[in-house]
Amino acid sequence: MSDIVKEFNDYRTKMNDKILEDKNKVIKRIFNLDTNAFAEGALDVKTKELLGLVASLVLRCDDCVKYHLEACHKEGLSKEQVVETLSIGNLIGGTIVIPHLRKAYEYWDALELQS
Repeated sequence: MSDIVKEFNDYRTKMNDKILEDKNKVIKRIFNLDTNAFAEGALDVKTKELLGLVASLVLRCDDCVKYHLEACHKEGLSKEQVVETLSIGNLIGGTIVIPHLRKAYEYWDALELQS
């Protein structure tokens, strides 16, 4: 597994576990809502992950972008589908999104290397 992917996943798992250990009802419900929102429904999981990706890019959340890129990769989406989605996020978010787009490309390349 690529270092960038492993580091992200290890840190995310460690901190999520730590957060959830506190048993705060509100935080647990938010985590649960997030999980359920991306489950199969009227929209398929692939579409929801692409929506999450574009929203995360526009909001400039690198961790969220990485999370959704990994989910897109696991769902079997192609680089072309992901790049088209990122292009929409870049269009909507403007040039301020470009640094996050760079990081997204770097992370996608790392995901592809581990396959």
